[in-house]
Amino acid sequence: MIFVTGGSGLVGSFLIPALVARGLPVRALYRKQIPVIEGAEVVEWVEGDVRDTSLLKGALAGVTHVFHCAGLVSYAPQDEEALLQVNVEGTAAVVDACLETIGVRLCQVSSVAALGGGSESAEEEHPTTTPQLLDEQSKWDLGAAHGAYATSKYLAELEVWRGVSEGLQAVMVNPSVILGPADWTRSSTRLFRYAWQQHLFYTDGNINVVDVRDVVDMMLHLTLDSATSGERYVLNGGAMPLRNLLTQAAICFGKKPPTVAVPHWAAETIWRLEHVRSMLTGARPLITKDTARAGRRPTIYLADKVQATTGKTFRPLPETIEWCCKELVK
Repeated sequence: MIFVTGGSGLVGSFLIPALVARGLPVRALYRKQIPVIEGAEVVEWVEGDVRDTSLLKGALAGVTHVFHCAGLVSYAPQDEEALLQVNVEGTAAVVDACLETIGVRLCQVSSVAALGGGSESAEEEHPTTTPQLLDEQSKWDLGAAHGAYATSKYLAELEVWRGVSEGLQAVMVNPSVILGPADWTRSSTRLFRYAWQQHLFYTDGNINVVDVRDVVDMMLHLTLDSATSGERYVLNGGAMPLRNLLTQAAICFGKKPPTVAVPHWAAETIWRLEHVRSMLTGARPLITKDTARAGRRPTIYLADKVQATTGKTFRPLPETIEWCCKELVK
């Protein structure tokens, strides 16, 4: 039996059908509504909160592998507490339940944000062309100021390392921005909605992305087809200018691509105004300090380790963008 958290999320919605296609029995956790995905009818669904340790212990009965995909991605100031609850407390509960279940192997979906790059500093406000190379050996700078999301993913990884030190068999994957056709009001799929809506503006800088199908393929190999434990793996298909991604998506949709670059000084002003508006009204900011400065410094996430370990390569980014667009407009 395979147990999956976050079955309604982007990764989970592709992971579950892949597990079912392998002929494996699947049990999955959901909170509000059972997702409409391929193979959902043969899945044993469990309703509950990922922080509920007692629920998790029962859900892990007879389970051999756990894919912990549940997580919150947000850069809004209002979600700082929720990020700690879902990403850190939720992972701690999953690890504790796994430790109490003999023979369980865990795959934790982390993020490249947990590698420690892109910390807030003076150079983030003043762009540089010096590329930053990050891989699995990159160290988290405890003295730097990190965003709430990145901090929550780093602390979640510490919970997994705790489990490993206590004998848990576990691996972690650190994907960059995951692209896939899903609800385009959520997470990274909003990039495609932005292109569809024919917005004029874009911000300079690169974005590191990876195809959700590659993420799932490599997770399956590292967890089901390998006995390696205590390792983490960067999953990144490559980096490209954000403008290029939006332009390719717009062209695929038959829409007009963005043409006006937002100056860095303007982005710095806008996120500050949005922060004040957010604090006064309770509304979520349209842009935050993290999103305004994202990609300001060229960063390359090196995924050599996972390719050498699995023998798999990543799909070309133009192929991924075209696939997402076609699936979203079906």
